[in-house]
Amino acid sequence: MRAFVTGGTGFVGAHVVRTLRQAGYEIRALVRSQSCLDNLQNLDIEIITSDLNDPALEWHLRGCQVLFHVAAHYSLWQRDRDQLYQTNVLGTRNLLAAAQKAGVERIVYTSSVAAIGTRPDGQPADETHQSPVYDLIGHYKKSKYFAEKEAQNAIAKGQDIVIVNPSTPIGPLDIKPTPTGDIILRFLRRQMPAYVNTGLNFIDVRDVAQGHLLALEKGQTGDRYILGHQNLSLKAFLQDLAQITQLPAPTRTVPLWLPLAVAWLDEMILSKFGKTPSVPLEGVQMSAHTMYYDASKAVTELGLPQTPLQYALKDAVAWFQQRYPKQ
Repeated sequence: MRAFVTGGTGFVGAHVVRTLRQAGYEIRALVRSQSCLDNLQNLDIEIITSDLNDPALEWHLRGCQVLFHVAAHYSLWQRDRDQLYQTNVLGTRNLLAAAQKAGVERIVYTSSVAAIGTRPDGQPADETHQSPVYDLIGHYKKSKYFAEKEAQNAIAKGQDIVIVNPSTPIGPLDIKPTPTGDIILRFLRRQMPAYVNTGLNFIDVRDVAQGHLLALEKGQTGDRYILGHQNLSLKAFLQDLAQITQLPAPTRTVPLWLPLAVAWLDEMILSKFGKTPSVPLEGVQMSAHTMYYDASKAVTELGLPQTPLQYALKDAVAWFQQRYPKQ
């Protein structure tokens, strides 16, 4: 079996590629010309240099029985609004149309819990919940919502697609890094004196990758599956990091108005004078809500692994320490 994988250079995609190779799949990976290929080094895979809006995607997809569309543009900056919709929405539309023409038999589309939204009462949301698009904070979340709509439209037209919605993955190969990886990195550098009172659902990134394969093998066409594990406050997450690293966890909370003011000033005012913003306004706005999720459907129907988060945290810390040694 040959699998076509988009986003293989990224955090989740790199683990999906490794999981598929271990399962015996041949891999054809789509990478952009400007992508860093560190996460694909020394892997026995075929590299295709192109992008999601390439009219020639159909020809690259020919000969592949399955497609894992993991790629997405992630940004919380206002300036990246157009690119978010161009890549996440129009790119998904183009790729799925090309896959249909190329005769791809089955597709796993990587959405996000960002597309689902959060419950107003703060309780964990499951796959049946859907926040109205106008309640989704920021253009990244909105773009993932509309991209998932593209997948649902393709399903309605007869394509065999399963949707997975990862929560917050943790582990090695977080090359960019993700916002959560950036928290770990700043914690290691002792650059986190305080924290915002919020909460997230975390999962080992290798379980997320396994969830993609399980969705291919067991998922129901048209269904969505939350790939998540443990709901934790940011305070508890930082305390777990402290236990692993033997570094002190911050004890002070920051009132939300303070980072909101800094982010607004940074992005709306100072950026116009050439200053690079340090805190995205949309990221701060998101932290006002606990982003808790219920992954029991994926656990029950797919057999999604639930590896203790401490293993992912330990491996993430070790990877960041190796990649960014102290100067």
